[in-house]
Amino acid sequence: MDNRPIGVFDSGIGGLTVLKEITEQLPGEDIVYFGDTARIPYGTRSKETVIKYVLQSFKFLLTQDIKAIVVACNTASALAMEEAQKEYDLPIIGVVEPGAKAAASATKNSKIGVIGTEGTINSQAYQRTIRKILPSAEIIGVACPLFVPIVEEGWENSDVAYMTAKKYLLELKEHEIDTLVLGCTHYPVLRYTIDKVMEGKVTLVNPAYETAKAVKGILKEKNLFSSKLDGGEQRFYVSDDPEKFKRIGGNIIRKEIVSIEKIDIEKI
Repeated sequence: MDNRPIGVFDSGIGGLTVLKEITEQLPGEDIVYFGDTARIPYGTRSKETVIKYVLQSFKFLLTQDIKAIVVACNTASALAMEEAQKEYDLPIIGVVEPGAKAAASATKNSKIGVIGTEGTINSQAYQRTIRKILPSAEIIGVACPLFVPIVEEGWENSDVAYMTAKKYLLELKEHEIDTLVLGCTHYPVLRYTIDKVMEGKVTLVNPAYETAKAVKGILKEKNLFSSKLDGGEQRFYVSDDPEKFKRIGGNIIRKEIVSIEKIDIEKI
């Protein structure tokens, strides 16, 4: 047993979809969440910049005596996982591999769509991982950069969200995909809008849910479960605008965010 908290990291509020899934599957675990809200979005940054930001964020989380880190950001998982795993000796779980495995398992016609930030799509991380599992897969990746600010503004159920999704997803509808990976942790917040645009005809893969399952498996394998069965606590840290994070983030996890603190990540 290990009662130290799990660290969860994202570029903003999107990783709260992963935190929500972890708390549902592992209700006794304490969690320390860091959202790098001052430097969002990561999806338009260079690989070198993303690696720098990720390592700085890890350095902060390690000051919180964590037992594992969940990289609840698809761009960071796609571009910086290898560097992070070389740098730090503790379990590090990303979102790409769990999501890719679920997509390969779900598809019936081997036509899979992946939506994400420009960084995630251009990295080909999902495409490579899915093809390792399902070599016959036809994978269509589409960058949807406006989805992140739409979620960050709390507009996920607006006409703006619907019209943006309709424009982005047209190519995927034309390719007759039967499975769609929500390849950014912000995107599950838009799942109802996305499903509406896709006319309910595709299986939506939520890597947040799959990542929580992976976290549970790794904690079991390494005997790192908390001794508590429920009542896990969460502490939140951001690099900018805690009030906005509290307002929108509370809607995502469906409870009030009480413990939140702004930190200067550049000084870590």
